[in-house]
Amino acid sequence: MPRKESARSVSPIGQDAKQAAARRRASDPKYAELEKKHEVALAIADLVILHRTRTGLTQEALASRMGTSVSAISRLESGFHVPSIDTLRKLAGALGGRVKIDIVDYTPGHSPLR
Repeated sequence: MPRKESARSVSPIGQDAKQAAARRRASDPKYAELEKKHEVALAIADLVILHRTRTGLTQEALASRMGTSVSAISRLESGFHVPSIDTLRKLAGALGGRVKIDIVDYTPGHSPLR
């Protein structure tokens, strides 16, 4: 009968990427901070792509409307760049919208009025 290994002796080879990331996040605060920043960049990238395609614009057309380069639009859509508020305003204007910022509490059971 094969011997069961404890969780501590399991090799990281073959581990699920989510498990490895959770372990690193727990042990490295800087990694956790960078991961949060990347999540924000990915969310913004998704919104840029969604709204650009809904309006039927190419990256070239959006870049022209914003007065920027196609590579700048590509960076926004890559998910590796968090744009400034000024860039978000230009982006929203070029897409015919406006920027809306919201603060949301994700802590379960937490009420901001307590």
